[in-house]
Amino acid sequence: MEIRTTVANIKSAKKRNRQNLGRTARNRITRTNLRNAVKKLLSSVQSGEGAQESLREAHSVLAKAASKGVLHKNTASRKASRLAKRVNRAAAATS
Repeated sequence: MEIRTTVANIKSAKKRNRQNLGRTARNRITRTNLRNAVKKLLSSVQSGEGAQESLREAHSVLAKAASKGVLHKNTASRKASRLAKRVNRAAAATS
């Protein structure tokens, strides 16, 4: 992680910068987990096996990201809907 230097002189602004660094690190972890879950889902849709399981996991990660404020709840809902649509389309094409 890169270390950013702050220009703040006021004590409360320095504290706010420290808090923001921690929040940024936490949000980065959540976003990474989210991207990994989506990639795993898309690869399982391509291979045709375990898509429902991966979809369940991706929905869970999306909901967690929304509840933590990393994503807006409507954004999470939209992404979940589009992923489900993709899985359903792939399942219909194979059967």
